[in-house]
Amino acid sequence: MASEDVIHSLFVPAFRVKMDVLPSRYRTMWFQATHTGRYHLFCAEYCGTLHSGMVGWVEVMEPADYQKWLAGGSEGSLASQGEQLFQKFACNTCHTGDSTGRGPILQGVYGSMVMLSDDSIVKADDNYVRESILNPTAKVVKGFQPIMPTFQGQVNEEDLIKLLAYVKSLGQTRTPVVPVESPSSLRTSAGSPLNPGAGVPPQPSPATPPAQNAPPTTTTKGTTR
Repeated sequence: MASEDVIHSLFVPAFRVKMDVLPSRYRTMWFQATHTGRYHLFCAEYCGTLHSGMVGWVEVMEPADYQKWLAGGSEGSLASQGEQLFQKFACNTCHTGDSTGRGPILQGVYGSMVMLSDDSIVKADDNYVRESILNPTAKVVKGFQPIMPTFQGQVNEEDLIKLLAYVKSLGQTRTPVVPVESPSSLRTSAGSPLNPGAGVPPQPSPATPPAQNAPPTTTTKGTTR
């Protein structure tokens, strides 16, 4: 649950559940409906001049009926709609999925721990991804530059939910990425703090094996000869 502007309070009397809905933050409320039917919901906290119009219904269906209703949508899943937005806003030009892109890799980022430029560690949860879209310079992944522009005012809460669903759908498999250098920039991989594999320092090269003709070294009780 999220609000674009003011505090609301989602109330479903039949289910005995009520929780505040806050701006700029995602919250979760759950219930288990045990009977099919239509149940009233409304906002239980005065939120402005249109407060009295904030009403709706919860439709509880049998699983088979729900699947039929779900299949009837023409827009596709939230994740597929989020992918369309991802391409519409040209996010894929920087978040390319490999080290050649200017943005971090997003595959597997959701739910993982992210190291930031100040060496602090945060979890890439719903609120973190939301902040990364609206205020990408707030938390920058270690090893990346804060060059991603903000999308504040360009996406609404519904779009954010779709983009979040798309990021979640990218799976948990991730290959750590080492930012690469180019003549025009010290590091071309930069921007939104959405990749915990970003900024991983290059691993040291393995030690050079001894030459085949080098004389053997024998060690006995701390004495080498």
